[in-house]
This record gives sequence, structure tokens and C-alpha cells, in this order.
Amino acid sequence: MNRTILITAAALGIIAIALGAFGAHGLKQLISVEAQQTFETGVRYQMYHALLLLFVGSTTLIKAKSKTIIYYLVVVGVLFFSGSIYGLATMDVTNINFKSIGFITPLGGLLLLTAWVIMMVGFFKEKRYNS
Repeated sequence: MNRTILITAAALGIIAIALGAFGAHGLKQLISVEAQQTFETGVRYQMYHALLLLFVGSTTLIKAKSKTIIYYLVVVGVLFFSGSIYGLATMDVTNINFKSIGFITPLGGLLLLTAWVIMMVGFFKEKRYNS
């Protein structure tokens, strides 16, 4: 599972960098400053969670079962949170009304938050580092 987590982390990081550059340069003339800032929020949170997965996939401090749960929460959370933000920010360009799926943005955020909580709870439960 560690290999899958690390490959996914790298892919999310690559995509975040590409989307960040696209947002800063390719979309600059096409969407409002507010939409650009919104798009950048999606990129930023995607990158934060790519880095989180790099940590999760390379540490021995998190149990395998928790790693799997964190992995799926982060992947679905990024798809829902950042993905919906990308859609909402680019509605004027795509002419697709993403407002109907806007409810998944906070759901994605909740999934991401839950991944962090599971990691923290695992740290509290870990006996060898309680001192």
C-alpha cells in the first residue's frame, strides 16, 4: 500500500503544479480575480494533501489499516474538494453549471479533515511515542 500511496502523492503533486501554472497563466485572462483565487485554493489544498500522502506513505508511525483509510479519505476528499472548486472557478469558461454539485465541496473538506483526525488519533494511541 505504501507504494500506491507514494505514487498517488506524486501524481497529485504533479497535477497541482500543472494546474497552478495553468491557473496563473492560462486562466488569467479568462476568469475573474476572485475565480483565480478560488482556483488557487483548490490547488493549494491539493498540494497540502499530496504532501500529507508523501508522509503517510513513507512513515512507520501510522498503522497499515489507518494508512489505507487515510489514503482513501484524501483521494476522495481532494477529488470532491479541489475538483469541485476547479469546476466552480471555471464555470464562465466551460459554460458548465457546477453549482449543482457545489455541495460536494464541504463534503470533500470534511473527508480531508477526517483523514487528519484519524492520523492524530493514531499518534495518541501509539504507545512507543507517549513519553
